[in-house]
Amino acid sequence: MKKEPIPIPKESWSGAESILESISDGVFTVDGNWRITSFNRAAESITGIRRQDALGRMCSEVFRASMCEADCALRHTVKTGKPIVNKSAFIVNADGRRIPISVSTAILRDNRGRIVGGAETFRDLSLVEELRKELQGRFQVGDLVSRSPAMRRIFDLLPQIAPSDATVLIHGETGTGKELLARAIHNLSPRKNKPFVGINCGALPDTLLESELFGYVKGAFTGAAKDKPGRFALAEGGTVFLDEIGDISPALQVRLLRVLQERTYEPLGGTETRRANVRIIAATHRDLSALIRKGLFREDLFYRLNVVKLDLPPLRKRKEDVPLLVEHFVARFNRRQGKSVAGVTPDVMALLMAHDYPGNVRELENIIERAFVLCAGGQIERKHLPPELTGQPALVPAPAAERMADQMRAAEAQAIRAALERCGGNRLAAARALGLHKSTLFRKIRALGIELPREDGRRSRRKS
Repeated sequence: MKKEPIPIPKESWSGAESILESISDGVFTVDGNWRITSFNRAAESITGIRRQDALGRMCSEVFRASMCEADCALRHTVKTGKPIVNKSAFIVNADGRRIPISVSTAILRDNRGRIVGGAETFRDLSLVEELRKELQGRFQVGDLVSRSPAMRRIFDLLPQIAPSDATVLIHGETGTGKELLARAIHNLSPRKNKPFVGINCGALPDTLLESELFGYVKGAFTGAAKDKPGRFALAEGGTVFLDEIGDISPALQVRLLRVLQERTYEPLGGTETRRANVRIIAATHRDLSALIRKGLFREDLFYRLNVVKLDLPPLRKRKEDVPLLVEHFVARFNRRQGKSVAGVTPDVMALLMAHDYPGNVRELENIIERAFVLCAGGQIERKHLPPELTGQPALVPAPAAERMADQMRAAEAQAIRAALERCGGNRLAAARALGLHKSTLFRKIRALGIELPREDGRRSRRKS
């Protein structure tokens, strides 16, 4: 029969044990059989496991940590006598969520110096990871990378948009990445294993565009020696991307309207109606509402296309993305060309930040690709940039660095405010959630000018 540990009555707690109850790090102790003998309040909060459910159980049963099976930090300390400080690991909490932690260990000895067990402290690093991501600005969908709040709103919508078959209209200037966004929607959708077929509606004359979209049958016109499937047939079960939809003629708009309304079409010269099992994503750089007022675009077609609308901002309105995109393109061209270009010099970054990019992300990509042709290795320098870019007054590197520092400070302040809000204003709980010491959090709050709520949240927690 398992011998249960006897919890120490609260009235007999020592000052040290009272301190353990008040700190933000999780603390537990084990006996010689690796059964938990104490479990502080922070350990309950981080793991989601009640103290009474943890006491007497094997520590590996409670924590289910990444190091429990083969690389137990506490077992290593007991065996070697050497403490471990801030070793990275993760545990699985009561809700089944994986939580990153840092672990420190120590040996427990009795009055005679004999080893009677071990103690381990652990710190929840979940919000530290979130803060790191905020500071790095890394959110990415497919080949679209950004740290812009405007782009983040679009990325947050994609998991909701992708699973449906609703028609999507993407609006944005040339070169903003409309096709990349369309591909991202397709790749997140249930149709991801079927074809993604795109066509630029503004690049083809009307008659050729019609045959490209719907296909044709043998004998439909001179030279039609055999049947040819159109883009709708080629994309069966997948997605059709209609780029520059605002450039199609009124006559072709009528045929396209039928596809959107009834999901049917006839190949050119054919009489058999075929079903179009496709999702349609359209894109344009033109103002379709203005075209409707001029009588150049059908209003009913616009409403069929405009079920879900996404507006891609131009690069000049999200300059904070330039360093991230430069890093992305440098890594891509290094892979493609087998080079090891280390990045760009501060002088080049200053020039890139100062440019307005009428060609948007595509223009920036072309600038970096051109630089790769001229740069054999090392860093991309001013001499590798196109003349139209270097002809501008160069900015000194400092302002660009200062802007990056400001963005990092803003992200850090946002993470601290969010932690305070989640913890009901409790400074100690917020510091624990962020993986910071309380004094470090207070110092950051003062440095960042964060206004604290009048109530610190501790009083309301005691009442609950």
